[in-house]
Amino acid sequence: MNPIFATTPHRRYNPLKREWVLVSPQRTQRPWQGQTETTAAPATLQYDPACYLCPGNPRAGGEHTPVYTSTYVFTNDYAALKPDVPSTLHDEDGKGLLVMQGESGICRVICFSPRHDLTLAKMELADIRAVVDVWNEQTLELGAREDISYVQVFENRGAMMGASNPHPHGQIWATRSIPNEIVAELGAQKAYLAEHGVSLLDAYRDMELAVDERIIAKNASFVALVPFWAVWPFETMILPMRHAASLEELTPAERDDLAEMLKIVTATYDQVFDTSFPYSMGLHPKPTDGEEHPEWLFHMHFYPPLLRSATIRKFMVGYELLGSPQRDITPESAANALRDARSKAGI
Repeated sequence: MNPIFATTPHRRYNPLKREWVLVSPQRTQRPWQGQTETTAAPATLQYDPACYLCPGNPRAGGEHTPVYTSTYVFTNDYAALKPDVPSTLHDEDGKGLLVMQGESGICRVICFSPRHDLTLAKMELADIRAVVDVWNEQTLELGAREDISYVQVFENRGAMMGASNPHPHGQIWATRSIPNEIVAELGAQKAYLAEHGVSLLDAYRDMELAVDERIIAKNASFVALVPFWAVWPFETMILPMRHAASLEELTPAERDDLAEMLKIVTATYDQVFDTSFPYSMGLHPKPTDGEEHPEWLFHMHFYPPLLRSATIRKFMVGYELLGSPQRDITPESAANALRDARSKAGI
């Protein structure tokens, strides 16, 4: 990379969403007198009698969580979607301005482990592999329904990212329509394949591997990197080493490697500021709308909010809301920090 971009404002193109990101590396020098966060104390109890996700405990909706010993999936007691909603479309006066449509779907919760005090970073590889298998099973089951076009698996880790319970868990929102982020990625990948004859993310992965400037970790089946166009300070993406559009297409060995990569990324995060790193993480498999989607490459996004320390976060406000995404530290410096943290911790 031209060294001038390491210290001067510039913008970077995100081909996956076809939008620009403003990078302002000189802003890392500004003094901080804004809001600071309270670092959440890590859970210390293996079993918390007050936790509705711990085995055997009552949930707020009146159901009881069974005494499970591995992963456990249940329908969200306070789901954002319902399966029996008609797809009624209403366009006030037919002007395309006041438009509403019924949206059906299914929301589930996945408890990663019965132990209250664990995170993905602290779980054994075999237990993380079990989570990967459940992600695949749930995606296959829900995606096979005619009324489901996309299955979004995600995890909000930490109170800073809106997690209402520290117990290790994630969510699944399966929807009739394809969500906005997927629509954007789908359009970009289709257009790139049509123009270049190769998958966008396959081509991007190969470029990153050749440059080797933003790579955090890699194994036989996956690579973790800070995207060239990253918005969040320590944003990362996990990509497979070969073309696969969904978890279903991965071999058993590749699922083992994905579990290892999840362990590496999350454990590395925890070393950056010596705290349990908050983040939103999500899987992006191909849509389940009945199309083949040769353009799509399975990938995962990690969006952590921390910027300078365990108590100073990145705020998406002002220009980010009204203009375009913006970041201070360059993706290259973030990748360096993550590699250093991983090296020092021996991960």
